[in-house]
Amino acid sequence: MKEAELLRCQIGEWYPRFCRHSIKTLIHPIPDSFLRYLLQDDGPFLLPASASGVDPLPRHPNSDDPFFSDTTLADDEEEEEDGTNGGSGSDSDGGGSLPDPPCFPELESAVEESIKALGGSVFPKLNWSAPKDAASMGSGGSLRCATFSEIVLLLKSSDCITHDLCHALESCSDRKQVSSAASGFDFYLALRKWHDSLRPEMEFRCFVRRRRLVGICQREVTAFYPVLAEKKQDLKPLIRSFFEDVVSPEFGSEDYTFDLFVTRNGSVKILDFNPWGSYTLPLLFDWEELERKAECLEGEGAEFKVIEDRCGVRPGLKTAVPFDYLDMGAGSGWDQFLRRVDEELRGQTLDSEAGGR
Repeated sequence: MKEAELLRCQIGEWYPRFCRHSIKTLIHPIPDSFLRYLLQDDGPFLLPASASGVDPLPRHPNSDDPFFSDTTLADDEEEEEDGTNGGSGSDSDGGGSLPDPPCFPELESAVEESIKALGGSVFPKLNWSAPKDAASMGSGGSLRCATFSEIVLLLKSSDCITHDLCHALESCSDRKQVSSAASGFDFYLALRKWHDSLRPEMEFRCFVRRRRLVGICQREVTAFYPVLAEKKQDLKPLIRSFFEDVVSPEFGSEDYTFDLFVTRNGSVKILDFNPWGSYTLPLLFDWEELERKAECLEGEGAEFKVIEDRCGVRPGLKTAVPFDYLDMGAGSGWDQFLRRVDEELRGQTLDSEAGGR
């Protein structure tokens, strides 16, 4: 993968060209101070203080949350005054005090205005990645955000975002300076309008090799959608025509992938572009298989893969979850989680073999 190929896949590069065929998006440059905050990995995890003076994570005065109820806070304050909290009322070395939270008033104001302009809810991403691995930290376990603080919480919690900031260019064969964040590289925050109508069964990943569409598959591989088997024959020519008429004439790379969504009325919307290979997931394919298809592709056109039955469902692995989820007593460690995934895979294999007999 060449650096130019990766750079074409930045949302700030492709969105202006394909905005008529995509989800409405507003893009903000990331100031250096906010970039340093995202990269800071020492000290406490502090959300930025709101420039408006509002609690970054508002809580109802009658909240049932035992950690943030008025009664608990009042008790904590009394204990600190008594010196009964932790055995000492004050630390002479200052170890018991937290630093002041950072504040980014200009970025916060611009982001809040964009959220309003996009209907009140957005999902965020940087140049390439969304913080999908940190969805468990978001409202309702999703990437839906209604405030600047919710966006920051997802960005700060995500390994995908850290990869964008620090390692995105390392896979480029012609890249000499591999550290994105240290090279003066421009990062930006893209806010995309949230749509409840985006149905995961109608999202697809398309694979392009030497400017030919060689593969299509469903994007969400952790579920079986019977409707896909029914609509497969209608969807393939629709996607192929969209590629030939819209994507191929405008996108500069020869090798890449792109994700799209088919609406209820049959129109197609581009969700994202990604480079061929590298850290892009091939989903229901593997890269060697796609390379072979590119070599011998004749008149049959691209192969379209969907999960045909429940035995074909792939397990979903979160790459980042809150530490408390991983260390909650005996039997709930990360090794236990991976063991359960392995057992699930073996069970699916046995079910598939039994069904074939």
